[in-house]
Amino acid sequence: MKHSYLVLAQIVGLLLFVGCKQTPTSNEDGVAKQDTFCLNDMLKKKTSIVAVEERPIMEQLTLSGKIEYNENDLVAFRSLLEGSVEQVQFELGDYVRKGQVLATIRSAEIQGLYQEKRNQENQIQLLKNQIQTKKEMLQDGLFSAPELLQMEHELEHARIELDRIVQSLALYRAVGSNSFQVLAPKDGYIIQKSISAGQNIVSDSDPLFSISNLKEVWVMVNIYATNLRYVQVGDQVKVRTIAYPDQVYPGKIDKIYNVFDDNEHVLKARVVLSNPTLRLMPGLSADIIIDKNNSQGTALAIPNNAVVFHSNHEHIVVYKDDCHLRTLPVTKVGSNEEYTFIAEKLQPGEQVVGSNALLIYEELNK
Repeated sequence: MKHSYLVLAQIVGLLLFVGCKQTPTSNEDGVAKQDTFCLNDMLKKKTSIVAVEERPIMEQLTLSGKIEYNENDLVAFRSLLEGSVEQVQFELGDYVRKGQVLATIRSAEIQGLYQEKRNQENQIQLLKNQIQTKKEMLQDGLFSAPELLQMEHELEHARIELDRIVQSLALYRAVGSNSFQVLAPKDGYIIQKSISAGQNIVSDSDPLFSISNLKEVWVMVNIYATNLRYVQVGDQVKVRTIAYPDQVYPGKIDKIYNVFDDNEHVLKARVVLSNPTLRLMPGLSADIIIDKNNSQGTALAIPNNAVVFHSNHEHIVVYKDDCHLRTLPVTKVGSNEEYTFIAEKLQPGEQVVGSNALLIYEELNK
């Protein structure tokens, strides 16, 4: 059975190429004419024929870069309280929701924070009462305006301090008299983690974890000095990552950092991209493609997949009809991710073979 399938496959292959040659015919003197290559129906269905036109010669610059977190969305958690970690309920890469319990820490300091909040609330109320009394005294000439202004400044400072304490307590929840739970400050993914059970933490320690929702990411572009003239804020770009090379993300340069990076000796530029599918993962290397300003006029634009490289030269296959095809060596005057621009011209009605160009080129040159 396998042998039968093999024979059938060989017959189909022969039909694909042998059927592309017209049967030799004889002239009036009985001399055989030269065979003419023709596209048969089977090969033509698999071959794209492309109409080409003149376009502005738009060359492109490809720069290297890396996907990074959106720093404006990144929340790094540093504990204001000291203690010993009892439990950790998340792992690196987990998605967490605001208010979710992330860790339990044994420490008596949480009660002190609540006491500080109560003291601050009492202080605010006391200042309010005093200010009201002093305002009445001011109207009677028994109190000076500068002294009243000083008390109002003290009240404003107390309110700011209370807000700080309240915001801190929003990240904690007391559990009994000597433990507290750490709560997620926002929805997002755990992108950095340096906390584990049994660990002792201090108030000035490094961040215990960081959260970002990854809905937007930054692409940090490396610009060498020789390419500075080609890159401007607002330039449209295409971003392609090493993980998904067939996926192109459109964006634009929204910021250029006008200080050279000491380590990499490059100027950095930023592209902000939405990331709904989460394929743009921080840490991925990326290519950033930028169109150069056109100053070279126009030329015939040939799709890159239609160009055949043979004998150290570029060629195309020109199509007029199924039995009139020819190969044409071309002179490249520019190129980009999509097109190769050539100096040659085509005759009216001629098109270019796109897919299967190499296959047909080889057939024409047998």
